[in-house]
Amino acid sequence: MSSPTGAHGEADATKQENEQQPQSTASTDATLNARAKSSNGAKSQGSKKWLIALIAVIAAVAVIVAIAVTRGKNDDANTSGVTKADTVTIGLKLAPVSLDIRHQSGSAIEQVLIGNVYEALLSRDSDNKVQPGLAKSWDISKDGKTYTFHLNNNMCFSNGDKLDADDVAWSINQLKEKQYYNANQVASLDKAEAVDANTVKLTLSTPDSNLLWYLTGRPGLVFDKNAKYNAKTEAVGSGPYTVESFDSASKMVLKANAKYWGTSHKPATQNVVIRFLTDDNAAVNALKSGDVDVLSPVNATLAKSLDASTYTVSAADGSDKFVLAFNCTNAKLKDKRVRQAIRYAINHKEIIASRGNVDYALGGPIPSVDPGYEDLTGLYPYNVDKAKELMKEAGYTTDKPLRLTLTYANTYGTELGDQLKSQLAKIGIDLKIDYVEFSTWLQNVHANGDYELSLVDHAESHDFYKWTTPEYYYHYDNKNVQALYAKALAATDEEESNEYLKQAAKAVSEDAPADWLFGYRVTVAYNTSVKGFPNKLSQTVLPLWQISKAK
Repeated sequence: MSSPTGAHGEADATKQENEQQPQSTASTDATLNARAKSSNGAKSQGSKKWLIALIAVIAAVAVIVAIAVTRGKNDDANTSGVTKADTVTIGLKLAPVSLDIRHQSGSAIEQVLIGNVYEALLSRDSDNKVQPGLAKSWDISKDGKTYTFHLNNNMCFSNGDKLDADDVAWSINQLKEKQYYNANQVASLDKAEAVDANTVKLTLSTPDSNLLWYLTGRPGLVFDKNAKYNAKTEAVGSGPYTVESFDSASKMVLKANAKYWGTSHKPATQNVVIRFLTDDNAAVNALKSGDVDVLSPVNATLAKSLDASTYTVSAADGSDKFVLAFNCTNAKLKDKRVRQAIRYAINHKEIIASRGNVDYALGGPIPSVDPGYEDLTGLYPYNVDKAKELMKEAGYTTDKPLRLTLTYANTYGTELGDQLKSQLAKIGIDLKIDYVEFSTWLQNVHANGDYELSLVDHAESHDFYKWTTPEYYYHYDNKNVQALYAKALAATDEEESNEYLKQAAKAVSEDAPADWLFGYRVTVAYNTSVKGFPNKLSQTVLPLWQISKAK
């Protein structure tokens, strides 16, 4: 499930400069002066040789000092000569409940840890495309059942332990054996094995067109099997940052990993402080006061109050889907006519407008950044009369309303619930709103499936499989959809796979097991002194190694 809304030293160079420059220069000058005073015109040949050698040493020291000074200046300033700060503070909407990424659900934990503290076999960029990670390259067999990954050299964890193919194979096999979170994403994976120290082979029972993408997330994460730590409050990974401290009620502090093995992703900033700000107004005030340098997300309406000369504000399509889910095992909602009526009765344009007209109409389970996306908004256009007809057929009217309860986390505020209550009242639905803590939502709705209607931002990409899993909290069971999705996974041709996904998504939308209120376009705001913050897909992919701030 997703959380709601819901990277690769300066210290070493600075140390070298401090140690070499003052002491080396002073001692060399003193030696030269002493030798010059004691010399006379009748020097021996050996003295001449000694002097020549000493001059060479002096020249070498001068070069070293110049390099150290230049390096220090380059580390402490950007190309425009502006000195960099050593800390950037970011405000996020939701905090992870814990740091145990193998057990804890929610995308909030993925957002802060993957690519920053923990690294996966592969990575993804801000365009949602697969990129190298711990593996620098890979080969796929013609039948799509064997993947061979070639790892980078000289990798290690933040505690100094070596990271090689044995760690990769062990981590993936443990995911399968222990059924850690998202193990179901790689159900077709039989085993992982270390061919040699730098080569890992994955064997599948059936082809899976999503495998590479899934290996950029939890299924591809690599852990140190010998490390001893409390996974709920600590983390031992191989990424560019380590967790200095964590408090789910307030903040997380990341510190540049002094033992980071990579060269291209070394952190531009030594410390990143992540503050968890659930209240939209408080978050914007924190940005204006300088308590945070970045807000991701920022309320689109409130963002309009930010001075363009001081703050950069942008929005981009992401994988977030605000899903109004209908419990398909609930006696009231088993009737498809009721589910369809709800979809016709929702005025998506009105909802999007109330949020600042930033989000986009979705209409189906696949967001615009994912394979298989198709505009399905025409399936259930806003039509109150049609909705009333369907409700009447199902036995309900405004005089004899259907009573339903909408349960959702109070982190979203009351406006969405109020709008839905008002819109559905017009067609004979008396909607009760039950606002709960997010942790309560996770337990009662997500884990136990105990609800009638629910609302949450599903932030994950490539998560269509949830509509093919009857055990998931949607409780949606459609054999045709499951068969189409299986064909999409088995297809080794990308276009063929996408076509099956489109068919499956359309079938789900037509069946109305949910309404997709909108595709959430994440609005990000940051002080103009900040550089390198990823504007796209920041709800799920938040690499922080590039971020920096001018003093």
